[in-house]
Amino acid sequence: MKLLHTSDWHLGRAFHGVGLLAAQSEFVDHLVATVRAESVDAVLVSGDVYDRALPPPDAVSLLSEAVTRIIDSGARVIISSGNHDSAIRLGFASDLLSRAGLHIRSDLDSIGTPVMVGDTAVYPIPYLEPAASSVTEELGVDQRTHTSVLGAAMDRVRADAATRGPRTIAMAHCFASGGATSESERDISTGGVAVVPTSTFDGVAYAALGHLHGAQQVAETVRYSGSPVAMSFSETHHTKGTLLLDLGAEGDVRVERVEAPVHRRLAQVRGTLQEVLTDPGHAPAEGAWVQVTLTDPVRPVGAMEQLARRFPHVLQLRFDPQGESLPARSYAAKVARREPLEVCCDFVEDVRRGAGADEAETRLLRDALEAGRAARGRREDEGRARERGAA
Repeated sequence: MKLLHTSDWHLGRAFHGVGLLAAQSEFVDHLVATVRAESVDAVLVSGDVYDRALPPPDAVSLLSEAVTRIIDSGARVIISSGNHDSAIRLGFASDLLSRAGLHIRSDLDSIGTPVMVGDTAVYPIPYLEPAASSVTEELGVDQRTHTSVLGAAMDRVRADAATRGPRTIAMAHCFASGGATSESERDISTGGVAVVPTSTFDGVAYAALGHLHGAQQVAETVRYSGSPVAMSFSETHHTKGTLLLDLGAEGDVRVERVEAPVHRRLAQVRGTLQEVLTDPGHAPAEGAWVQVTLTDPVRPVGAMEQLARRFPHVLQLRFDPQGESLPARSYAAKVARREPLEVCCDFVEDVRRGAGADEAETRLLRDALEAGRAARGRREDEGRARERGAA
């Protein structure tokens, strides 16, 4: 039994103003070729098929083309929704589409019901927003945390998997402990806690995860495929692709990485403007999408225009002046990728000139953050209800 694990296509995404649809279309060509060459039985897409809830028409067309070509090549397609997807829109006509080999799981009722691929049971878990009352009520949990809701979902999976053979696969979209992030993922923290333990996925032969854009193994049987296309310069050194799973009769899984084509590679260049423009060592970056960091003590006039003459695809210009006394970091840099509660407590300490928040104040801030998340969840519930009414 061969399955192909992929995720985070983010169809419709732009990279510093440049659309990625051409790169994503090349990936689809590669994916179809891999399905045919390896006689893949099913393609698993673990969330974030689209980049936003209302995808542009060309992104919808590309997904339609992709699933049609994959199914025509002899494989089924199993998709679970991610935090960027609209569960209702993505799941439209899912029952009808399943008859053609496209299985989309985006609603809570489907959790614990597998898609059977031969004797392999695949359990797609849609992205679960802990702040949404519809999620916690349906799963019967009191705590609005990712660990609680995903743990409850996996309890349903394990209960059914115990009645199946050893070939069992879970699909989920989450931030598992031990995972390495990049700059292109949307924060999904709840009350300062986004991470779920990898033990959440005990009881299945393999967990095919999505959300983190770098391919990585976070436990023996828990892996991220990563995104097939880079979406930030923090992914410059990523190797993009898919994971080919070969399941043995006893549920053992052999994993092989299949590299995806690189539409245009990324490069990060640093130095003074003169160095960047003249150093022959930067020649390989001339055909890449480039991020340039200039270290001149004074910002050069017309730097972007000069850089574009050598690097036609320069997308981002940053400044890190050297040789003069400057603050170590901007406030934005200090709070980047920090938990919301930490940022709030640091702000209190800063305005009080060193006197930090006490235990009661910290508890009050945590409650306020949770209330904000809950209110956001209620608004999303109301929006979903309006969408159902419109449908």
